[in-house]
Formats: sequence, C-alpha cells, structure tokens
Amino acid sequence: MAELEVVVTFGDEQRESMVFLVAIDNSEENFYALRWVLRHYFSGAANPGAVHKLVVVYAKPIPSAVIGIGGLGAVDVLPYVESDLSKIADGVIQKARDLCVANSVDDATFDVSQGEAKTVLCGAAEKYQADMLVMGCRGYGAVRRAVLGSVKDYCTRYAQCNVLIVKKPLNTYSSA
Repeated sequence: MAELEVVVTFGDEQRESMVFLVAIDNSEENFYALRWVLRHYFSGAANPGAVHKLVVVYAKPIPSAVIGIGGLGAVDVLPYVESDLSKIADGVIQKARDLCVANSVDDATFDVSQGEAKTVLCGAAEKYQADMLVMGCRGYGAVRRAVLGSVKDYCTRYAQCNVLIVKKPLNTYSSA
C-alpha cells in the first residue's frame, strides 16, 4: 500500500502549526487514529519545521449513565462504578501517553472529561481551539448507528473545527 502525502490547507492558506484533538477510548480503532496522526503530522519527516499541538481527549461516562435508571441499591454501587470508570480512564490515558512518548511526542495534553462523548469532544474542540478533531471509525452499519446514535455524525455537524475520520485498512479488522 502506497503512503500518501497529507497537506492541510484552510482556504488559500497552508498552516505550519495546528492543534490536533484526538478522541480516544479503549477501542483499537481510536488508537489506530492516534497512531495515524502521530505518523502523518508529528514525525519529523512528515512535516519538517511544523510545530503542531496534540490534545488527546477521553470522555469518561457518567456513573449513573452506566448503571442506568437505577433502583434499590443503585446509590450503594455508585462509588464502585465511579472508581472503576476512573481506573479505565487512567489506563486509556496511560496507553495513549506511552504511544505518544514512543513516537517522540512528549508535550501532548491529555484531557479526561466526564460526560457524553459527543458533547465532551465538541466542547474540547472549542476549549482548545482545535483545527482538527480526529476520530477512529468502528465501521458500524447504518441500522446500528441509527439505534445507538453516532458520535462521529454529531461531531461532524456541531464541532467548531474540521473532523477527520481515520479508517483502519479492511484487512486489519478482526473477524469477531
């Protein structure tokens, strides 16, 4: 597979410094997107002289949303769910940090914000004045996206920046 050259332009101007906001969760697809951004925008060979900023954002679910409506005893489990969600967030951020350091990006910003992924990501794009929001593609079908909703669909409509969806090559998806 041939490597492609990526040149980012906005209107008539080509930017030498951009803010990339990468959405991350525990999925293989979003880590592939992070690796893709690191390879295409943050390696010295990719953009000599360019100084980009990388912001990695993890949207931590609200504990009550994970439990559901609740019932008797739901309040008792809330602290345990919160603790587990925090441990998951810490693990995901550490994995992303390790990937960045392995690619010689030591100055990335890591942001864990609690809430629905779509609102967290759009809010972070505005907060960090991102030039591009980068997300992985899970390859869900139209019916599943319609039932579950799509974070990518929402972000492409409402984020205050460009949105890049990075797809893994088809031969790298597992047959599960």
